[in-house]
Amino acid sequence: MPAAPAAGAHDGKGTGFHKRVSEPDIAGALGATIRRIWANILGVLLFSGVTNLLVLAIPIYLFQISDRVLTSRSVDTLVMLTVVIVGAVLLQVVFDAIRRGMLLRSSVDISARLGAPILAAAARASLQSNGQEYQTLGDLQQVRSFLVSGTLLSFLDLPFAPLFILAIFLVHPHLGMIVLTTAGMLLAIALMNQRATAKSFAEANRHLSRANLHLDSMMRNSQIINALAMIPEAVNIWGRDAAGSMAAQVRAQDRNILFAGASRAVRLLTQVGLLGWGAHLALRGEITGGMVIAASIIAGRALAPIEGAIEGWNSVLLSRAAYGRIASLLKSSPLNQQRLKLPHPQGRLDVERLLYVPGGTKRVVLNAITFSLNPGASLAIVGKSGAGKTTLGKMLVGSILPTSGSVRLDLMDLRNWDQRQLGQCIGYLPQDVQLFPGSIKDNIARMRPDAGDQEIYQAAVLADVHDMIAKLPEGYETIVAADGSPLSGGQKQRIGLARAFFGSPRLVVLDEPNSNLDTAGDRALSRAMALAKKDGITMIVVTQKYQLLQDVDNIMLLADGQIAAFGARAQMLQRLAAGKQAGGGGPGPADPRTAPAARP
Repeated sequence: MPAAPAAGAHDGKGTGFHKRVSEPDIAGALGATIRRIWANILGVLLFSGVTNLLVLAIPIYLFQISDRVLTSRSVDTLVMLTVVIVGAVLLQVVFDAIRRGMLLRSSVDISARLGAPILAAAARASLQSNGQEYQTLGDLQQVRSFLVSGTLLSFLDLPFAPLFILAIFLVHPHLGMIVLTTAGMLLAIALMNQRATAKSFAEANRHLSRANLHLDSMMRNSQIINALAMIPEAVNIWGRDAAGSMAAQVRAQDRNILFAGASRAVRLLTQVGLLGWGAHLALRGEITGGMVIAASIIAGRALAPIEGAIEGWNSVLLSRAAYGRIASLLKSSPLNQQRLKLPHPQGRLDVERLLYVPGGTKRVVLNAITFSLNPGASLAIVGKSGAGKTTLGKMLVGSILPTSGSVRLDLMDLRNWDQRQLGQCIGYLPQDVQLFPGSIKDNIARMRPDAGDQEIYQAAVLADVHDMIAKLPEGYETIVAADGSPLSGGQKQRIGLARAFFGSPRLVVLDEPNSNLDTAGDRALSRAMALAKKDGITMIVVTQKYQLLQDVDNIMLLADGQIAAFGARAQMLQRLAAGKQAGGGGPGPADPRTAPAARP
């Protein structure tokens, strides 16, 4: 096994061993939020009951006017009835507004409570996927929209439909049977609607999800798309999935419209049947004309929630699927596991039999990678393009997880460290440096609002970028856009280097740290690596540049995802030089003595 001499293990007596880190309770947040939402819905259900009882005020008013006021010609009775009914209607309006307000606040509450846990869980889950979990935030918006929709109110009104049907039975059993039969027919239509549309709606959602992923990719690569005239191709890729989503949605909506039309026809024909048969019963003297009108209004109220549920069934399916994805993401998140807060690591690194096969493929990117580094040691990883250097670098900081094997920091597997603590102990400079919108100071501080100015300054000095920042018009307060402007590529890379050194990390991985640097930047990078070595930081550099090899203790040569050679710098430089002479240019960094290149 290629290895640097191993350091001793911690004795476990640090005071930090028995302290827990206060991370958000991901799964607990879901349970607490759902309990709170259900409590609010029960309150809404109570107000819905009162509202539905007050709905009977208008039918009763019509019945009393038709059968009492008009026959008795009593103005006093009319006035008293009108005052009572006006009060009932006003109460109905108030209670309806209250229940809608409660649902609105529930939708805001669920967004406020679950937004951060979903984003945290999605960020963690993206280690093993293409980042599609971030779309779960869209699922949260779908659930929030459902909470304030008329469809939910229709479902909340459904339990009171039997009350209205009972009231119609009290008017006359024949009329009650007509409404009851209609309710059964509407429920049957709802079930058929669900069976007929579920598959198409699911297909539409799958296509839409892929289209959104393509859209995100276009946004990230907008400069490349424009520079290489790839706009038509990118639009076509997005358009195929968008068209597939729309086609599936049209199929589902066509069926949904058909069933909604059938339910509306059944309800309207029921009104005709009620009025016609009620008139027949009135002619026979079994009920009065006022009862017929009242029964017709009550029947409309009894059947309206069923019809509303049918028309909004698509929203129900979408919201149910969205909640399922949210629950699955939060319940399965590794962030639910409470990790022990360990003492600050010294920087020992042990890599044991790493194997990495990207999901959905059979291509082995890394195989049997094993090595160790002492605290403060430095290593350069070299090799041809496609050898797996960048993948290994990402794995060493935990940004992707191995298929098998382990990466250990101070003997503890990275997966078993508390993620917040691990992030504070590790620095990473990726190949493609991305800065966040904000000031240079914020970017160096990793966007932490509690970062001290002294820590930011120390990171800038360690990365040897303080002088460069000082020459900017606004210094550390210079605002950086999402694309990194107004900084050049080299300046972005040096700010990223300072970010990697922020917080006194014990392990720093730099992936092609001088790919965009000029001569002055190269010298600054060499000074930064020397300062890091002096501070005892374990450093790993992925590089193709010969000059960086002079600043490390060990060199690893990767070939086809495996360690082809590993050893001390002097030994490996001789081996690489011999390989180039014997093979006419083997794997390894470019040596300016054999491959001169002019710098612009």
